[in-house]
Amino acid sequence: MTALPEYEVFALRYGARSDWTRGKSYLNDADPGAPDVIEYFLWIIRNADRTIVVDTGFDAETAIRLGRKPFPDPATLLGQFGIDSLKVETLIVTHMHFDHIGALPSFPAARLHAQAADMEWATGPMMKYAFLRFPYDSTHVDQMVAAASAGRVQLHDGDSTIAPGITLHRIDGHATGLQAVRVNTRRGNVVLASDSAAFIEQFLDYRVSPAVVDAVAMLKGYDRLRELAPSLDHIITGHDPLTSLIYPHVPALASAVLKLHEEPSRSVREAVDGWKLGRRS
Repeated sequence: MTALPEYEVFALRYGARSDWTRGKSYLNDADPGAPDVIEYFLWIIRNADRTIVVDTGFDAETAIRLGRKPFPDPATLLGQFGIDSLKVETLIVTHMHFDHIGALPSFPAARLHAQAADMEWATGPMMKYAFLRFPYDSTHVDQMVAAASAGRVQLHDGDSTIAPGITLHRIDGHATGLQAVRVNTRRGNVVLASDSAAFIEQFLDYRVSPAVVDAVAMLKGYDRLRELAPSLDHIITGHDPLTSLIYPHVPALASAVLKLHEEPSRSVREAVDGWKLGRRS
């Protein structure tokens, strides 16, 4: 049997907000007004044969249109890491929320991989409800539809393999048609959960996010992440600032690029427990 190729996996942090609270991350939290932090990432998968980008982040044009403070441009940060977004050939869309596909024009040559259910949901009748529509931006949805019309979108129905050692896995809950990405690395399969678990504490302690479409699916999704990963320390969440604290950084870069194919400095349980203690002190 031929061994699967191994990849390096990186998280690129393109922004953060310190005006966050626990009530925005955990439903029915005991201290919802306690201060917290949210960080924003996109991810890079690469070896000698291929480079794949997972999600785009959101650009300044999107931030201004949505009334948000712009972060550094994700495509510019990719360039600092040696990746020209204009030449990226493969882009995985974990889901179509604005902070995950908010810089699509920076990837004009890429073939986009998304779940068919994600596209159907974002263009379907449930968008009449403000609560469900809020994370989507019509400009981005239109861009995805235009890319599909141009033959640039490959839609998947559930689990799928897009390259040897790289698989997609549909996990609903936070969004209908969200997909996690499992990647073979030298430390085993790393699972990019994206927002199927936006924060470590969510999947670790089975906490439901207020940003939820289906709470039952979200909780079952935490089980699915455990099935996909060799350990809890191989699950990478979508927005947790602890990721930046426990994974080694690529040196000599102005932006934070984290090496997820290397072991974290401590377990996710230790990191979460330490974060809680620090919050109380």
